[in-house]
Amino acid sequence: MPLSLLAREAGRVQICGHRGYSLHYPENTLPAFQAAKSWGATMVEIDVVLTADGEPIILHDLTVVRTTDGHGFAADLSLERIRSLDAGSWFHQRFAGTRIPTLVEVLDWANGEEMRLLIEIKEAERADLAVDRVASLVAATGTADRVVLISFDHVLLKRAINRHSGIRTEAITHARHADIVGVLRACGASSVSIELDMFHPDDAQALHAAGCSNRVSVPGPGKLAEYWRGGRDLLPKIVDWIGDGMIDAISGDDVPFIAKLVERAGRAS
Repeated sequence: MPLSLLAREAGRVQICGHRGYSLHYPENTLPAFQAAKSWGATMVEIDVVLTADGEPIILHDLTVVRTTDGHGFAADLSLERIRSLDAGSWFHQRFAGTRIPTLVEVLDWANGEEMRLLIEIKEAERADLAVDRVASLVAATGTADRVVLISFDHVLLKRAINRHSGIRTEAITHARHADIVGVLRACGASSVSIELDMFHPDDAQALHAAGCSNRVSVPGPGKLAEYWRGGRDLLPKIVDWIGDGMIDAISGDDVPFIAKLVERAGRAS
């Protein structure tokens, strides 16, 4: 049974680990995904780019410089070379030897752990090929009921839906649009991802009336502490929105923190 992105249909608010439990684990790696689940996540958001030989791998940046001991663009490196890189030591020595996972590995993991995946297409040079490869692997692994394709590129999402029937998509935006439902209808998406500072309950009501869902990205306690020091507390409002059914999924790097918000709102199950 496909996952409903609407909290009212799913019976709970989804807890999404951004690149896994990326606050305390190396982002976009299997240890980060497993830790996200252990701390309460029901889904993880991952990023996909292609290797030189067209293999979808889980990597946020176009280059391997920031998160591995390698150099260069992923698009110029073979899968064999990518798999030889250390993707954990940059974060902490205890993660030494952690590898960049392939999409197939993560799809298999999601099946085994009964987790959902939000797959963001980060590939810049061969974006349509990346969509086609992702769709093919999702079909081959029988994970269509667990996967939502997401992107800032709404035109890409529209093309993806036209080429691959049955694929579900979520449009990412960092703006508050005058007609958010119209934005989703224009690209065929059934959900929107938005930052907390652009979220408004009126928009949530309009989305829900149209059968569309939302996912709200929330900063961690460190960032929210800036508000607390200034005599402002955003948490009661966030908890109220979750409890009132305005938010369908909540996303962040600090998985235990966002899981606690959902628990406080009484929307964990």
